[in-house]
Amino acid sequence: MEVITLERTLTELDHVRLLNLLRRDARGDGSPQQVRAIEDVLEASALVPSREVAPDVVTMYSQVLLQDSQTGQRNTLTLCYPADAEPAVGFVSVLSPVGSALLGLRVGSIARWSTPAGDERRPRFWPSSSSPSRAATTRCSRRVQPSDCTSRSWRRRA
Repeated sequence: MEVITLERTLTELDHVRLLNLLRRDARGDGSPQQVRAIEDVLEASALVPSREVAPDVVTMYSQVLLQDSQTGQRNTLTLCYPADAEPAVGFVSVLSPVGSALLGLRVGSIARWSTPAGDERRPRFWPSSSSPSRAATTRCSRRVQPSDCTSRSWRRRA
């Protein structure tokens, strides 16, 4: 008997919300590649109740610090739904290549995605408000600036 280990974990709530988003998005708001990428994540993830998700799993509205493995450049991003996306201030849509690459991974993992120019990115990521050794992500409520999200100010959206 073969045992399959899933490398991603999603909350049941995020899973349902993302399925609903994809159903609404079937009208053509997102690119086919972006939709397929998130469908792949949804199909290949372990599901857990929201209250049982490990604190080091990237869920919706988690804020993470990405460090480019080649340049060492760091960026703070918050994973959000498309309606809340504001890339210039660090709010990245789950339907973007970056968003679908991060969703469900554990802190300390290496996310992989391709830029629009075709370059592959492979940064390691950590919680944004602390050192890489802290095993938890920061969860933010909608419409806050990334700098406002700290371990004491997050509000779990459940």
